[in-house]
Amino acid sequence: MRRIIIGGTHSGCGKTTVTCAVLQALCNRGMKAASFKCGPDYIDPMFHEKIIGTSAHNLDSFFCNDDTLKYLFTENSRSADISVIEGVMGFYDDVNGRGSAASVSEITDTKAIIVIDCKGQSQSVGAVMKGFLTYQKNNIIGFIFNRLPEKLVPMVMNLCKELNTQYFGFMPVNKTTIKSRHLGLVTADEIDDIKAKMQMLSELAEKYILIDKIIEFSESKNPVFTSPEIKKHSFNRPPVIAAAKDRAFCFLYSDNIELLKKMGCEIRFFSPLSDEKIPEADGLILCGGYPELYAEQLSENKSMLEDIKRKISGGMPTIAECGGFMYLHSELENTDRRIYRMAGVIDGKVFKTEHLQRFGYITMTAEENNLLCDKSVSFPAHEFHYWDSTSCGGNFTAKKADGREWKCVHGNENLYAGFPHLYFYAHIGIAERFVLKCAEYGEIYEAD
Repeated sequence: MRRIIIGGTHSGCGKTTVTCAVLQALCNRGMKAASFKCGPDYIDPMFHEKIIGTSAHNLDSFFCNDDTLKYLFTENSRSADISVIEGVMGFYDDVNGRGSAASVSEITDTKAIIVIDCKGQSQSVGAVMKGFLTYQKNNIIGFIFNRLPEKLVPMVMNLCKELNTQYFGFMPVNKTTIKSRHLGLVTADEIDDIKAKMQMLSELAEKYILIDKIIEFSESKNPVFTSPEIKKHSFNRPPVIAAAKDRAFCFLYSDNIELLKKMGCEIRFFSPLSDEKIPEADGLILCGGYPELYAEQLSENKSMLEDIKRKISGGMPTIAECGGFMYLHSELENTDRRIYRMAGVIDGKVFKTEHLQRFGYITMTAEENNLLCDKSVSFPAHEFHYWDSTSCGGNFTAKKADGREWKCVHGNENLYAGFPHLYFYAHIGIAERFVLKCAEYGEIYEAD
């Protein structure tokens, strides 16, 4: 099994650019590549998908135990010639030893290449290299030097020799950049010339990055693991789950969808922006995204808003996280601070703030029985949002590793609505409970 992690010294060092350049170069060579993103990020995998032409996946050691992480990696790379895993933040950045690219590298026994942003540095690059090589036990085998003047290539090659590590090439300063916004990069679907940009990056990679050397060093043994137990129920017909998916609602883990399918569900995607109502379904998922950017269009689609409110009020099992939760409010403030009417399931207003709110990994504990679990059950989740609400809910308690905690989520027997994002493999029981509630709502009983 060939696999490599492309990590970085910090957020913004260029690891997404390098990863996309390498992925496109591998695909142009006719190799079938699988791609992964360390951590909970939604946007970077969208860029990977544009290149490899199929789903990209997340590998998150905070969400998953070691066996589940290795299972997901193996399951999603089974038919690939090579797997490329993009790191998250700085290579070592974690929460109590979990969640970092370094931990994913160790758990999956995958060699790592570190991207260094060399802008404004010369010999000091050596100090950064030595620090990453010696800070902790690691699988680092070498470096790629981003935004490096070509005249400094001999210097960094000598540094690699002195530090007994590998030189995998460099990326020069170039104009092929991807814009960003308040939740990270602009999504791949919003860039008209995305294919051309990726091809330009691949040309730079073929010229300046040692692709053959990356392939040579990527060979590793297959991970050994115990697969998680996934129960497929025998219903009279597959429970149908309607899942929002468009420009406004695009933060959806492919592994969540695939797990629901493995449990026997049928998924029907729809657009709250353009469809008149949700498809015929037994359950509803309103994922995260950028409803604040499309608030006017969402507000004008009154038939969809009324249909969703009617279905939820009538008991349809519904998961609404972050952007989907915002959409369920009575009012939503857009980026220009204009107020728009929304679905009115949650009696409150969503408003813009200037900073990230309650950012990072959390552990959620249920205060009472609800759609996803019984009282006192805990599972990991993640928050990442600038907008806040006058009605965040109080049916769960969220707690960070540093001890901070707060109440969140509107939860009852048919609703989970709150800012925290869910990853079903973090606690497979919450997915199974949701599926069973959908079957109960649709009166789809298990076969004898």
